[in-house]
Amino acid sequence: MRPNKIAVATRPTAATAAPGTSDVERIIGAFEALMHRLMASHAPELSAVDLTMSQTKGLYLILAAGQLRMSELAARLGVTSSTATGQVDRLVELGLLERHEDPADRRQVVVTATPLAESTLEQFRELNSHRMRELLGRLGDDDLAVVERTIQVLSSAIDAEASDIEPSNHITATTGSHS
Repeated sequence: MRPNKIAVATRPTAATAAPGTSDVERIIGAFEALMHRLMASHAPELSAVDLTMSQTKGLYLILAAGQLRMSELAARLGVTSSTATGQVDRLVELGLLERHEDPADRRQVVVTATPLAESTLEQFRELNSHRMRELLGRLGDDDLAVVERTIQVLSSAIDAEASDIEPSNHITATTGSHS
C-alpha cells in the first residue's frame, strides 16, 4: 500500500450489516449514503450551476436521446406531463432546451438540448471526475483494483440488461471472492 493512503474494507462484515437486511438492500443503502456524501462534499460547485437535480436528470435524458417528445420525457422522468412541462419551461428560459413541433405529428412537442446545455452538463462531468480523482488518489493499489473490478462488474450487468441476458453470477479470482 502506498504511504498516506486509506485502507478500505472491501466487504461489509456481518457486524456492520443491519439484522435481516439483504445484501442488495445493504449495498443500496451504502451507495445512497456515499452519493449523499459526495453531493454534500461538492455542493457549492454544483449550486453555482443553478439547476435542480430533476432538471439535470431531464437534461441528461434529452442529451442522451438527442431529442424527446414531452410525453416520453415525462414517462422517463416518472412524472406527469404538467410537471415535465414546468421543468422544460424553466430549462427553455435558461437557454438549455429548445421546443419544436414534431414533424411527424404537429400535435406533439419535441425538446432538444442546446449547446449551452451540453457545456453545462460537461461542467457536471468535470466536477464529478475531479472529485473522483481526489478520492481515488487516497486509495491504495489493492482498493483501486477492487473499485475497477466493481465498475467492470456493474458495466457487464448493464450490458446484460440491455441485451436481455442474465448477468454472470460469478466474480473472478482477481477480487479474492468466489461464486
